[in-house]
Amino acid sequence: MVQFEICPNGECLSDDQRAAALAQPSFGRQFTDHMVTVRWTEERGWHDGRLEPYGPFTLPPATSVFHYGQAVFEGMKAYRHDSGSIALFRPMANAERFNRSARRLAMPELPVDTFVRAVELLVTQDRDWVPPGDGNSLYLRPFMIATQPGLGFTHPSSSYLFCVIASPAAPYFGPSGPRALTVWLCDDYVRAAPGGTGDAKAAGNYAGAFLATRQATAQGCDQVVWLDAAEHRWVEEMGGMNLFFVYGGSRPRIVTPKLTGALLPGITRDSLLTLAGELGMAAEEDRMSTSRWQSDCASGALTETFACGTAAVISPVGTVRSTTGDWQIGDGQPGPVTHRLRTALLDIQYGRGPDPHHWVHKVC
Repeated sequence: MVQFEICPNGECLSDDQRAAALAQPSFGRQFTDHMVTVRWTEERGWHDGRLEPYGPFTLPPATSVFHYGQAVFEGMKAYRHDSGSIALFRPMANAERFNRSARRLAMPELPVDTFVRAVELLVTQDRDWVPPGDGNSLYLRPFMIATQPGLGFTHPSSSYLFCVIASPAAPYFGPSGPRALTVWLCDDYVRAAPGGTGDAKAAGNYAGAFLATRQATAQGCDQVVWLDAAEHRWVEEMGGMNLFFVYGGSRPRIVTPKLTGALLPGITRDSLLTLAGELGMAAEEDRMSTSRWQSDCASGALTETFACGTAAVISPVGTVRSTTGDWQIGDGQPGPVTHRLRTALLDIQYGRGPDPHHWVHKVC
């Protein structure tokens, strides 16, 4: 494992300043006092691990990441339990997905134990930044960028920087719980195609999504739903989240689109597929066309839809809008299956329920 030098920040926010920031945490806007960095070169591999004060990088204008987009990241959270202890949720899964993203962009893989140790160091050092309260958390952003300067590359960078930063976060949709979203079916832009980078958390994937997201907003929608690149009829993702479709009844069934290489394999998605079976629900991966989605809603067979991801946990979808017409899902409000799955997942993350799969990783 990479050895880390500990260099505490001598100018941390005061207790009062930090308390003010935690009283109204704003997702991704206020950052903790420290960050963790590790560097990689062809000659030395991973080296110079440091926990250091949060601050800017100094990079030449010709640095590779600015021109050729070699950048990947992860999203994860630290949770404060009622006992006061702090825990992560499935950090090894984040580390493994980070490395899959790195391989796809021809970047060096970071050993899983080094990834987890870097996150643990930051959370432990800045543990006072982990807000208490249901739904609150410390959002963690590990990322890696190419740092070799020079233009005209026909090969990957020869040097990289890995970094972890953290931001206190309130519930994504406020303390009253998730509201039902209105979504826009995007039929003129695509997020990804099989063989591309859709199954990697590559920074460029998100830049390419901004225009369609702006289009969704102009249509009065909260999020965009992406369709497949070939036929524009198969549902893939919602924004940066995986989608689930609920068929109600005495034994509900949840369906999520298959991983085709164009979809991100979400850790929340994987967790819900496991939890559903334990809650007496059938769970499957299958293709979902827009026409089936609409007709099954009209018949009443499909009763709920929700999206899931680290930031928002589970987000109900109430209305779908498109260029060919709109439709409502169920009664347009968050449904009981969505609520039950969300509660079960949060109970594990916040240490309120059993953890048979050992997903909770205690830090301090």
